[in-house]
Amino acid sequence: MAEGFGKFYGNGRVEVRSAGTSAAGMVNRSTIEAMKEKGIDITSQTSKQLTKEMIEWADVVVTLGCIPANALCPASYRGGKYDWKIDDPLGRDWKIMRRVRDDIESKVRDLIGAE
Repeated sequence: MAEGFGKFYGNGRVEVRSAGTSAAGMVNRSTIEAMKEKGIDITSQTSKQLTKEMIEWADVVVTLGCIPANALCPASYRGGKYDWKIDDPLGRDWKIMRRVRDDIESKVRDLIGAE
């Protein structure tokens, strides 16, 4: 979701990459459907495994509640680090999926300064 919102609201001003510590290789169908409700198509996205190279590439690292950014980033990392406490909506009520989606949307918009 964060990658989809970042690309949408970043509108080419930012380059967005998303990865996780336990990548599944695919994006969950309910996540795709939740983003469709917002008019954002994330069907081409995949679940990618986070690598050291991705962290070194990034100007900003955002975690969504699993592992703090300070634990992921090496001491030499000088970019921005944000820890967003986001509930995992998978397998839960659809209202929770929407709440999580909207929370991520708000945080992404704030981070990139979207109107």
